[in-house]
Amino acid sequence: LSIRRQRQMCIRDRADPELKNIPVVILTTSVQEEDKVKGYNLGAASYIAKPVNFEGLVELMKVLGRYWIEFVELPNE
Repeated sequence: LSIRRQRQMCIRDRADPELKNIPVVILTTSVQEEDKVKGYNLGAASYIAKPVNFEGLVELMKVLGRYWIEFVELPNE
């Protein structure tokens, strides 16, 4: 998704009471400071630059999966 589309989704999701507590992870090719700041200001839980190769992306997905499944404690609501 484009940065613009990601922002639109964050704004929409934060306005929905049923979605506002879902953590948002921005996975993007942008490493621009402005984009990072905007992402976090919109409520992103994480802002991650995509690896440049497939192997790096696979490894990142493994680490993210482990992080969100094994370590993060979300509220029951």
